[in-house]
Amino acid sequence: MDVLTEGVELSQDDLDLLAQLAKGVTVDRVGRTLEISGRTVRRRLRGICDRIGVATAIEAVAWAARRRLI
Repeated sequence: MDVLTEGVELSQDDLDLLAQLAKGVTVDRVGRTLEISGRTVRRRLRGICDRIGVATAIEAVAWAARRRLI
């Protein structure tokens, strides 16, 4: 199920990725958990940041947390 907020659509996988980062899990460990490479995690994170209009992973996590998505 995708989540639409403020005109931005995030998948459940996107939210899972952000939630794990919010818990302090490293990018490489997130990749192992989601069974994808750390490089793929970074690419997906860049896409999330671009869609929500932020520059960093920390900002992306904060954005999602403020909206109670994670």
